[in-house]
Amino acid sequence: MQVERLKYVIWAADMDRALNFYVTVFGGEVLKKNDFISEVAVANGIIGIHGGGEGSRTWTGLSFQVPDVIAGAAEIVAAGGQLSREPEPENGEPPHLAMCIDPDGNEIMLTRKRS
Repeated sequence: MQVERLKYVIWAADMDRALNFYVTVFGGEVLKKNDFISEVAVANGIIGIHGGGEGSRTWTGLSFQVPDVIAGAAEIVAAGGQLSREPEPENGEPPHLAMCIDPDGNEIMLTRKRS
């Protein structure tokens, strides 16, 4: 099988809000935009955003590795997201994990590379 592209699809009740969130917070680039399905590229990955979402909380499995989990979590909240688990230090190291929710209820993770 020849795979041409791999993308992960999430749901959004508000397409413009969803695109703005992933572009603003993660520096994404909009590849495609319409009311039904849009695509945003983030760090060589593609997130498909499907319209018609209900805003229900849904675990996505999306994980974004960032250099500073605390700063990243603050950016998510500033952009209208929420935290379901605050970043906390572990074993004397800075936080390596924050559990987050985008404005459309999609649960995502922020991680930091461990030493």
